[in-house]
Amino acid sequence: MDQYLQNIIRKALIEMGVSEEAIPEIQIETPRDPSHGDSATNVAMALAKPLRNNPRKIAEELVKNLKTDPDKISSVEIAGPGFINFRYSDNYLYAELKQLLEMGNEFGKGSDNRGVNALVEFVSANPTGPLTVGHGRNAVLGDTVARLLEWTGAEVQREYYFNNAGRQMRVLGQSVQARYLQQLGKKADLPEGGYEGEYIVDIAKSLVEEHGDSLLNEADEKLFKEKAEAAIFDEIKKTLERMNIVMDSFFNENTLYEDGSIDQTIEKFRKKGLAYDKDGAVWFKTTEFGKDKDTVLIKSTGEPTYRLPDIAYHANKLERGFDLCLDVFGADHIDTYPDVLNGIDVLGYDKSKVDVLVYQFVTLVKDGKPYKMSTRKANFVTLDELMDEVGEDVTRFFFLMRSPNTHLEFDVAQAKEAGEKNPVFYLQYAHARIQSILRKVDEIAEFSDMADLSVLTHDSEITLIKKMLSFPDAVSLAASHREPHRVITYLNELASNFTTFYHDCRIVGEDKAIMQARSELAKAVAAVLRNGLGILGITAPDRM
Repeated sequence: MDQYLQNIIRKALIEMGVSEEAIPEIQIETPRDPSHGDSATNVAMALAKPLRNNPRKIAEELVKNLKTDPDKISSVEIAGPGFINFRYSDNYLYAELKQLLEMGNEFGKGSDNRGVNALVEFVSANPTGPLTVGHGRNAVLGDTVARLLEWTGAEVQREYYFNNAGRQMRVLGQSVQARYLQQLGKKADLPEGGYEGEYIVDIAKSLVEEHGDSLLNEADEKLFKEKAEAAIFDEIKKTLERMNIVMDSFFNENTLYEDGSIDQTIEKFRKKGLAYDKDGAVWFKTTEFGKDKDTVLIKSTGEPTYRLPDIAYHANKLERGFDLCLDVFGADHIDTYPDVLNGIDVLGYDKSKVDVLVYQFVTLVKDGKPYKMSTRKANFVTLDELMDEVGEDVTRFFFLMRSPNTHLEFDVAQAKEAGEKNPVFYLQYAHARIQSILRKVDEIAEFSDMADLSVLTHDSEITLIKKMLSFPDAVSLAASHREPHRVITYLNELASNFTTFYHDCRIVGEDKAIMQARSELAKAVAAVLRNGLGILGITAPDRM
């Protein structure tokens, strides 16, 4: 409907003599108060200044020139200083409901991102330990935004970026080696800052089972590091799959050193006068981009900072031909990614193709108190432990139910709540209830003809149809804003509208024509709930 309204408004403005160049973006919105209509535009007010006219007068002339289809629009009204309100015709609602029923699992899919080849990089935790609650929001946000991009037409690849080199991984190998020696009764201390988690002991035990004492004389931690990386990555993949997340590719940071990308990046910066040596370190002249200080790319120890491989990695992404490279970062990256964007710009790439979703961190509340996490000290809660306690669907839902830019307090007690008080169960119960109703209808009635949807005239029925028809717009907005919680907000409103309808309008026991039409209406609601929950990566059970 939005596209239709934009088209007829544009044609009317041209007939009024407004040039194509002078026509602003025509915004169509849903009025907060349903009594104001089904859609509204403020285009007359946006034109007041360029046309040097009163917005209400512009609205009046625009309405006179509008050529509306009575099968789509029943009335057009002017309100306030120049808002134009549209009311949909019943015929349009019934035709769209019929199409919704025909589309089923495809309803809600759009074309905003058709032809876009997107890479969504998320999780990207180094393989030093199991995924924790701290990684969970990143994982679920990344996967759900990828689903939203797919629902709006994009081809999406999910990528996990990791580094299996450097000090962290050396300490991991040394930690496993120490535990291996301890398993064999040898005296061995963990390295300074070593990993103390039980998972390190488990890896050491598996090495004893596989190799016995044949690794006692290993000179360094290399073999232990490799074994630990393989074991931890295997667990990470299993955890992600349990959360309904499957990665398409894994990219190792080491590749960027091996193929010369890191050296080439520095060399290109130097040629452009944007990299220099000082105090034994290599610096990036970020003051050229408005920063107060220049930024270290390679420390005096010879170790690169995160920015350097990140710049080379993003150049690699763009070299692979992606139209959109979306990164999912925690709030601690806020100061880092502008340097990365400036870096790829300097290298000659289009930085507008890189988008960043920054989310705030998670506090796990247990027994009414925040529960602190540290992979190294092992007082962390793994994602698997959380899913064991509250379930996979609840875990995903709770990570998505707040805007990414707000801090998330994950309340385990609320997540474990049984029944409709639990927000995810509320939506799942709505779907299961509809399936139960439809089973009853199937038991008592057979319908040979197509349903006559025009018998759906009750206010609750009309409200429910309108809410369902706004689902594609909700998906589009959630995708463009990178805010999956908008889908949850929409589904909650839909479930509430269904509850009102079910209270006001009986299905079983009504006249056959009404029962059939209302059961089709309920079937449509179930389809939208199922599609919305699917975008969230959550199941829509038929029974609960």
